[in-house]
Amino acid sequence: MTEVQIRRWMGSCGIAAGVFAAVGIPLYFLYSGAPPASNVLTRILLNLLTCAVLLVFLTGLRHLIRSAGAAFEWPASLAFGAGLGYVIVTLIAASIEAGVVLETPDGTLDPTVDGPLAHANMLLHGSVARLLTAVTLIAAGHAILRSGVLPRWAGHSAYVVAAINLAFVPSLFFGTDAAQFYSAVGWGNSALTAALIVYWALAVGVAVLASVRRRSMTPAAPIGANA
Repeated sequence: MTEVQIRRWMGSCGIAAGVFAAVGIPLYFLYSGAPPASNVLTRILLNLLTCAVLLVFLTGLRHLIRSAGAAFEWPASLAFGAGLGYVIVTLIAASIEAGVVLETPDGTLDPTVDGPLAHANMLLHGSVARLLTAVTLIAAGHAILRSGVLPRWAGHSAYVVAAINLAFVPSLFFGTDAAQFYSAVGWGNSALTAALIVYWALAVGVAVLASVRRRSMTPAAPIGANA
């Protein structure tokens, strides 16, 4: 696969992750009580698709950072490893939620807060995911700013999103009310803050595709021009 193809895949999947999240997150706020099974399974499907394209995006990001030189191998590996951990944790949390709904498809249980594994699942949606996101973006932000492989705003915004995620790690001490902004499974934690990494991926994806487009439009120097 050529460098241009890798960048196109990375950019396209970053954009796709943001789009899937933009469609899926409002589904969490449609019902005040237990949502119907169709609602839960639809948002879980969107989560699965988001994880798939985010994995491709993270792989492309690792390749992009590593291309800057051997000195960036470590932060590239750290960003990818923590990002992979985030994807795995998200898939496990989605599987647990789906299990509750598939067992009780009548819509009497909200898998976010109900069911035998709901409370054990809260940290996967909350503090665990927030910590992994922070590690991913701190490593990515450091590598981007030092290597210059992406615009500087991508590195600075990665630090900002990482700081916001770190601020929500202690939310596990603030109860389990999903209606609260700041709690173990509060909407500010598991919905708003959780979406920031995919919106960051969307913005970076747009920048990567734009750079590919600019390169393709730049005319090649004529043979012998530098002779």
